[in-house]
Amino acid sequence: METTTPTTSALEPLISLEELSDYLHVPVKTLYDWRTAGRGPRAVHVGRQLRFFLSDVHAWLAQQREPEPGRGTPGR
Repeated sequence: METTTPTTSALEPLISLEELSDYLHVPVKTLYDWRTAGRGPRAVHVGRQLRFFLSDVHAWLAQQREPEPGRGTPGR
């Protein structure tokens, strides 16, 4: 029986807090505030650093999308 080991190219990319800040065009402090309030995307602790799976960022962004143009997201 042959077993395969995933290569690093098969791993999902992670982005740093600073990269997420640049991508969303919001200050790093805002991301920390969202995390404290439980409103931001899920993170992974890698040592003392926070990293974000791109799939978690995309899922979080999809939840932020308004249901119709000009309508706020539910619960806001």
